Amino acid sequence: MHRGAALAISVADEPQPIPAKLKSRSAAVQLPDLAADLIRRRVAVIATPGSTPAALAAKAATTTIPIVFLVAGDPIALGLVASLNLPGSNATGVNFQLVELVTKRLGMLREIAPGSNRFVALVNPNSAYTEVEVKDLQANASALGLPIEILRAGTGREIDAAFANLAQKSGGALLVAPDAFFISRRAQIVTLAARHAIPAIYPTRDFAEIGGLMSYGPSLADAYHQTGTYVGRVLKGEKPAVLPVVQPSHRRLRDRKAELEQLAMNARRTPKHILNAHSTDQSP
Repeated sequence: MHRGAALAISVADEPQPIPAKLKSRSAAVQLPDLAADLIRRRVAVIATPGSTPAALAAKAATTTIPIVFLVAGDPIALGLVASLNLPGSNATGVNFQLVELVTKRLGMLREIAPGSNRFVALVNPNSAYTEVEVKDLQANASALGLPIEILRAGTGREIDAAFANLAQKSGGALLVAPDAFFISRRAQIVTLAARHAIPAIYPTRDFAEIGGLMSYGPSLADAYHQTGTYVGRVLKGEKPAVLPVVQPSHRRLRDRKAELEQLAMNARRTPKHILNAHSTDQSP
């Protein structure tokens, strides 16, 4: 789904979805207008799966129409809810917890690329929580004793430029931050990582399923299913204020075993416990 997309459900006798899509890449500025339009239509619920900006725009526009979100960042820090167990307002939904898994991903990246001397995180500067994310990355990397470099990319061209930068020096390893835009550009990112032989770890299994080296995070399909389930419960009369924010408990670890073995061979060390985790579910 587009990073700025949203979906509303009408109040007709037979509820109908009303898609609300941005008309251009540049227009997170359109989100307040889209939210206002949905409110004028007197929709029954607004769902913003995978789009933090859309969730924030909806929350700013209405305190009465129920909102069901799906976000990667902390819903409390974003101002969407008062608490996870008791949201306390008109918004609730699903929290990926992708940001909270940064330490685990950094540790895995060090294991699959033991010969790397340059650890780089790719973040989206257009994200609502980028600066918080960068601070978390730097703190976690410091705790692990890893130097971390931040590259920012918010468009397809900027992704190309980031990889060109990364490829200029050997020994680089990449962590792709959790972001709806990066998920939508996963084919480009995975292709560039393979082209430049850059070991990389990704936030969701969608990347590994199209050839990415490794992913660690919750299942997107499960998260979208849970979002839809909450929309259904709201339509049946339940109140977002008392529906706890869902945090998926299952992580998916997917890797390309042959490629990991080649990386380990190049570094003259095989990370056995990483290889043995091939395509299995792991707990945090």
